[in-house]
This record gives sequence, C-alpha cells and structure tokens, in this order.
Amino acid sequence: MTPDTIQQTIHQGDTALLIELLEDKQLPIETVKTIYFAFHDHKELVSQVAMNLSLRTSVYNREQEYSDTMVELLRDIAANPVDMGARWAVAKNPHTPVDVLKILANDDVNLVRALVGANPATPGDVLARFFNDEKIVRDALSGNPNTPLKLLKILSSDHDKMVRMRLCENPAVTKEILQTLQNDDDSDVAKAAEVHLGKCS
Repeated sequence: MTPDTIQQTIHQGDTALLIELLEDKQLPIETVKTIYFAFHDHKELVSQVAMNLSLRTSVYNREQEYSDTMVELLRDIAANPVDMGARWAVAKNPHTPVDVLKILANDDVNLVRALVGANPATPGDVLARFFNDEKIVRDALSGNPNTPLKLLKILSSDHDKMVRMRLCENPAVTKEILQTLQNDDDSDVAKAAEVHLGKCS
C-alpha cells in the first residue's frame, strides 16, 4: 500500500484496514506515528500500535529499530488513558525511556510493574523497590541483569523453580551463585546452572 493510499485510508477512517496494516512490523515507523496520532483515542488502534512497536523491537538487540519516533510513540502511549493494556507493551519495550519506566513502576496493574521489572532498561534502584512487591512482580527480577547482586543472591534460594531457572540465565549472575545453583535440589535448575557455569569458564 502506497503512502497516498494509507493517507486516504486514514481520511476515510477505515480503522479495520489500519489495524490490519499495523500487524506488519515492516510498516514504516513514520506511518505508524501518523496512524496513531490520527486515532489516538481509538482503543483498538492504540493497542495495535503498541503491539507493532513490540514486534519491531528485540530484548536481545537493544539497538534494533531505535529512533526518536519510537520513543515519542512510547511516551505518548504510556500516558494515553484510552487503553490501559497498551501500557504492558510500553513497559516491556527496551526503548522505553527510564523516566517513563519509573512512572510505570508505580502502575496499579501488577503485570505492568512485572514487565517493568523484566525490562533490561530499568535501573537497579527501581528494581530494588520491586523486591517487596507482589510475587508476579518480584519474580521478574531474577532475569534482569540490572537487579542488584545482593537480591540475586537472595533469589537463588527462592522456593519457585522458575525464578531459580531464570537466575541461571541472567548474564549478571556470578559464578558463586551458579555454583550454589549447581547443587540445587531440582535437577533442571542444577543442569541449567552447570550449562551457564561452563559458559563462564
């Protein structure tokens, strides 16, 4: 679809077609921005824009798709009251600015806070506050490389197997913690610790 056709679709208010277009992560970010600001009070479109931004980013390559336009959209969606669910996508996006993550860290929805806790862009002081939060939020800390080391040590004895498993894969975890987890009562945790301990050698 050409830029002129997209503009015509926006002018006609064909939201169903625009939502379909937003499913394509190759859609130019400037086009995504144009659609968003034309329909920023349309719940489904706001949600689909948030999903589009998620699809085009990667927690493994934090430079992928970074742009001022991306950040502008993330900021606006975070403050947009029309779709609370869209904040989930902003909370987990690695390009979300730290000041926005700090605001979302106080969100009433525990899943939003949990996604902030898992976001590799979230600073350690914010993560430390999550340690006394609900379980779903606290558990997210185990996989975040910015989680303070003293908390990672405590999490290594957490009763939840999945917390200990994520800890084994955390790039910030120390050899000392991995050696402790290598002797874990759960064989899956012990094996994961052994694998990652081998990568540290």
